[in-house]
Amino acid sequence: MTTSTTASTETREPEMGLTFEKVWAMFRESDRRMRESREEADRRMEEADRKMRESREKTDRMIQEVARQMKETDRKMKETDEQLGRLGNRFGELAEHLVAPNIVKKFNALGFHFSDISTGLRKIILDESGVQKIAEFDILMENDDSIVGVEVKAKPSERDIENHARRLEILRRHRDKKNDKRKIHGALAGAIMPDSVKKTAIGEGMYVITQSGDTVKIDVPEGFVPKTW
Repeated sequence: MTTSTTASTETREPEMGLTFEKVWAMFRESDRRMRESREEADRRMEEADRKMRESREKTDRMIQEVARQMKETDRKMKETDEQLGRLGNRFGELAEHLVAPNIVKKFNALGFHFSDISTGLRKIILDESGVQKIAEFDILMENDDSIVGVEVKAKPSERDIENHARRLEILRRHRDKKNDKRKIHGALAGAIMPDSVKKTAIGEGMYVITQSGDTVKIDVPEGFVPKTW
């Protein structure tokens, strides 16, 4: 008995390897991603460059604005200096035409009886050991016994008191060289006199002259003893 064996044939799908099409597609995808990466890098570079340009432009505008403001400030300061200079020049006129006559009357009422008055920045030059020291007084009042040097300020300060004391010291040494032994006193006059400045000046032995209506008054507190330079 013959047994016939029928061979069964199995159908299998052929295995698909790397084909040209797949490799080409992979290259194209890789190229696409590289292009996108470069484009993104370029975009970020452009954005960074744009921000840097804007920052530089903003900085340049700020520098220009600061320069403009500094120039404007310098101009205003020059104008202020000129105004102060003109105002300073007028203090001589103020002392000569308005303050001086009233001050003389007030001091004469205290018993000084001044016979000579100098106004308009009377300059005193002291030469000591080859070094010149200069003191300028708005008003100098003199008689046979005394000299009063007056400093006139719109609004005196503590520094003005110190400066005036140095002027009076120069005047004292200047008079000593001339064998002039008259007593020298100091006075500080101000249109606006701060209380602290007034107190300091009086404490330093200076007469304080303040505005009172259309005239001036000398503040002589009880117990006040004027300093003699």
